[in-house]
Amino acid sequence: MKIRGYLALGTMGLSFPFFDLFQRTVVWVWSRLGPVRRIPLMGWWINRMRAFVVWCLVRIGGASIPMPDRVVPSGPGTLIVMNHQSVIDIPLAVGTVKGGYPRIVTRARYHRFIPLISHMVRLYQYPVVDPRAKSQKVEESLSTLADAAATSEVPIAIFPEGTRTKDGTVGRFKTRGLQSLLGQRSWTVHLFVVDGYWQTAKIEHFVRGIAQIRGQIRYLGTAEWSDPGADIQPFIKEIRGRIVDGLADLRSEGQIDAESPPPALSGGA
Repeated sequence: MKIRGYLALGTMGLSFPFFDLFQRTVVWVWSRLGPVRRIPLMGWWINRMRAFVVWCLVRIGGASIPMPDRVVPSGPGTLIVMNHQSVIDIPLAVGTVKGGYPRIVTRARYHRFIPLISHMVRLYQYPVVDPRAKSQKVEESLSTLADAAATSEVPIAIFPEGTRTKDGTVGRFKTRGLQSLLGQRSWTVHLFVVDGYWQTAKIEHFVRGIAQIRGQIRYLGTAEWSDPGADIQPFIKEIRGRIVDGLADLRSEGQIDAESPPPALSGGA
């Protein structure tokens, strides 16, 4: 029902300004601490926000959004790669990391004017890209991404399709972002595949269909990238192929289990 969608979005919309104030004061002070204390404290905060968003979608909206296992260690040289179906992919990516948080490669439109989210982009130093910008700005954003890859103390997460899928399939990877990351260092790449969100990616579909969301996420394991000077394209083709195969497996199992009850609701930390 639409009413559940409006209630879920309304609860978040009314709460975000208060969380934004807390983040700009208390959490900002935490961010000034040394990395030994700063990383777990900031990880705690972003996971509280993740849990709140998921709680609103699940308990108020009626969606089913299973959380991933925390299998990604928080540390340098760790890359999270996931297909992109909706904005729900972002709290899912946050939920994969144990003991810290990911820096998520983010589109420029989220950088300003959105309560809580825009300040979070700056506070957590998310690499910001704008594929629609002029070539000089694009080069600057890719340079910033490369700097983040070389110096980040926590994992970096990227959705290589660059935009949400329109039909649920895995789109073509926009490789320049991955090239900027992979060219800087060795990585342990953690691969995830999600499904069940693409039909409610737009706000009008989301409000109308939130109660019908039955999401899935699966961890596909790791891929090791050990030679930053090597040809990147075969490796990108490999990891995309694993995500494509993982999505096919998810959907195949979903057809087999079509008579089974939907996954248990989850909104906890």
